[in-house]
Amino acid sequence: MPEELPHPSLAEIRIERVLHALADPVRLHMVRELATLSEGVACGSIELPVSKSTRTHHLRTLREAGVVSVRPSGTARITSLRRADLDALYPGLLEGILNAPH
Repeated sequence: MPEELPHPSLAEIRIERVLHALADPVRLHMVRELATLSEGVACGSIELPVSKSTRTHHLRTLREAGVVSVRPSGTARITSLRRADLDALYPGLLEGILNAPH
């Protein structure tokens, strides 16, 4: 069973880390996919052109920046976008990034 992973609290989320996490095209794709879902998804369910270890690295970067939350569920890890937290801290930032042309 997967263990609980550390996440930054709302007070610990910093804009520099959020922007760094969202600057990578693979991580931005992951966030865009998560934003279309009403619930979290298993880590591997988002189609990405990267290896499993690279996917893990990208998810860790997003989690440590406070962009996503990852929780254990059985033998899987469920990833969700921390939209409410990001909107509370940086109003309009996530919406602007999600609506930017790509």
